[in-house]
Amino acid sequence: MSLNERITVLVSGYKANPKRLIEDLIHFIFLILGLITVGCVLIITIYLIISGLPAIIEIGPIEFLFGTRWASTASEPAFGILPFILTSIYGTAGAIIIGVPIGFFVAVYLAKMAPRKFKETMQLCVGVLAGIPSVIYGLVGMSVLVPAIRAIFDVPDGASLFAAIIVLSVMILPSVINVSLSALEAVPHEYEEASLSLGATSIETYFRVTVPAARSGIFTAIVLGIGRAIGEAMAIMMVAGNVANMPGLFKSVRFLTTAVASEMSYSSGLQREALFSIALVLFFFIMLINAVLNFLKTRSQKI
Repeated sequence: MSLNERITVLVSGYKANPKRLIEDLIHFIFLILGLITVGCVLIITIYLIISGLPAIIEIGPIEFLFGTRWASTASEPAFGILPFILTSIYGTAGAIIIGVPIGFFVAVYLAKMAPRKFKETMQLCVGVLAGIPSVIYGLVGMSVLVPAIRAIFDVPDGASLFAAIIVLSVMILPSVINVSLSALEAVPHEYEEASLSLGATSIETYFRVTVPAARSGIFTAIVLGIGRAIGEAMAIMMVAGNVANMPGLFKSVRFLTTAVASEMSYSSGLQREALFSIALVLFFFIMLINAVLNFLKTRSQKI
């Protein structure tokens, strides 16, 4: 069939069924939007590789990734980012350990146990919490949390990894609560009614039937929480001390994100390239975490 014949058949089909034209047009728009999204990811990836790889090659992958000293403006500069990597891992892990269980249990309570008015009020509060700019979190943490840590634990400076973990734990709560709540409310009530009819208690039903059924959405909530924790810079810069130390719970530290944000404005030459290399490491770090979580999610669905 020639091209003209195919066009004639297609036009005839659209005249016979106008709704098909609208459906195909919408499908084409969604396809373009999807390709734009993929294209943006590819452009960012290529740009980071082109900008960050030269510094890693010049400094040396081992020295760059496993070096313990960062002194980018010294007379003899050093570009070791191991303290930043470990700090980001510890800080994110701490925030997840604290924030995810709290957010999960709050979501279960709001979805299944809370009175309607209380639930609506809590959802409003969580929405407000999600809309607060990160600089406000940092300001409150710097003004209230940092002095409290210094007084309670009798340490020289409260700006530390511990303060960063607490702030990140609070910041990821809205993502964890909202997504988990939506996933739990999407579970068909028939599942719970069947469990209750077999003699299970309400609590057993919620945690042995509803939660496993909403597992996919809860995993998504955890992924979003981790993404928020890893990608945060401004609030962490204000409460963590922003010093390139090896991580310690009550030591001033610097994350991967804050390392880029704090020096990019005045960087040049190899220093600037090294900052792009840090961004590249952070990018692949996030991709690795997402891949691992998606693998665990797929594996759990097969069990």
